Parts: sequence; structure tokens; C-alpha cells
Amino acid sequence: MTAARPDPCAVEGTRPRGAHVPQLDFDIGGATLTACVDTLIIAGWTGRDRSEVELHIAELEAVGVKRPAAVPCFYRLGASLLTQAPSIDVTGRHSSGEAEVVLLSLAGGLYVGVGSDHTDRKVEAYGVTVSKQMCPKPIGRELWAFRDVESHWDDLILRSWTTRQGSRDLYQEGALVRMLAAHDLVERYLGRPGLLPAGTAMYCGTLAVIGAIGGGERFEIELDDPLMKRTLRHSYGARCLEMAD
Repeated sequence: MTAARPDPCAVEGTRPRGAHVPQLDFDIGGATLTACVDTLIIAGWTGRDRSEVELHIAELEAVGVKRPAAVPCFYRLGASLLTQAPSIDVTGRHSSGEAEVVLLSLAGGLYVGVGSDHTDRKVEAYGVTVSKQMCPKPIGRELWAFRDVESHWDDLILRSWTTRQGSRDLYQEGALVRMLAAHDLVERYLGRPGLLPAGTAMYCGTLAVIGAIGGGERFEIELDDPLMKRTLRHSYGARCLEMAD
């Protein structure tokens, strides 16, 4: 008789009673770690240069999104939105992705991944939190240990591409020096110096887009480490479900 496989959520002690906690498989240094994430945080307007923050705010204002009351800000969403599926379903044709570095606090420590804060832009004009909660949040399988990139964090480069009607175009590109450093962002979220609680995923904000904000049938993300010559990648398709009303 085969022994039952341990529940990683129970092992990590992160399963809240009565909640749906997604189990995700991550690749770390050639090994697979199955982990539970019960807390999802999306950090917004995280640029170090206030002028660049204003640029991103202006981009969103152009599509009807209200100016935030404070920057940075932190949106708490349902962790069940996290997905590693090769495609997602969205309602209508008004959503688009945003490349983001993701900090993940797991049983083995703090890790770095890539994800997309896919958001419904039409609903965003009504309410930012609501718009973010409406769409799945893609996240890549491969992770790096944060300690391995901490010393050259600012040199990491974030990029994304969109494919629209068969045309693949660079959508975002920039070094992380343009955004708040990881420790600074976590401290602002917690309101004090400290560590992200185990089971937490924090999307760390995005870069201004090249051209206009818009979606497509495919979105690709990468985080490039030029010092260690390696890259985290993730891509997904977006299927638009037709509106019935």
C-alpha cells in the first residue's frame, strides 16, 4: 500500500480554514516544489522615480482610471486567481497583461518569479480592485532564490511582448532600478521592517508600456539576469469570451 503524499499546505502551515488555497508546482534549481499560496498581493505604482509613476498614472487616466489616493498601494486579491495554465479566459476584449516580478515567501525562504497582473481595463475605470479581481493572475513555474539576486537586484531586466492579430511586439522593457527595491516594498506593505509571511505572493508593480495600453491573443514575460546569464520566462494565451448582454 502506497503511503499518502503529505499535504504541502499542512506542512507549511498556511492553509486557512474554509478557504480555497491553490497548490502550485515550482521549479527551483532543477527540483520541483509543490507549495500553497494563500495570500495574493498586487502592489501598484511602485516606481522609484515619481515622474515615471506619473507617466503610468497618466496612461491609466487616459483609459478612464482614477488617480490613486496614495503611492505605492497594495491590492489584496483572492489567491485562487493564481494560475500556471497555458491560457486564460477573459470576458470581452478589454483586458491586457502587465509584466511583474513576483516575490514568493515559501517554506524554503523567499523566491523570485515572473507573473502578469492581467486586468480588465474597462472595469478598471469603475474600480481598480474589482478589475484586478476579475482576471486570472498568470505566474511562471521557475523560481530563483532571492538571496542569489539580492546584491544585483537593480540590474535585473523585465520585458514583455504582446501578440495582436499575429504581430508580436515589444510591450515593456526596463531594469528593476526603476522600481522600488524588494525590501523597501515589503517594508511599506507590512508597515515595518520584516519578512513576508509564508504562503504570500506579492506582484511588485510594472513598467510603463511602449506605445498604448492594449491586450492581444498572447502575452509573454521575461526577467533577465545579465550578471548570472539566465532568464525566467512565462507566456500564456488569452481567450476572449463574448459578452451575452
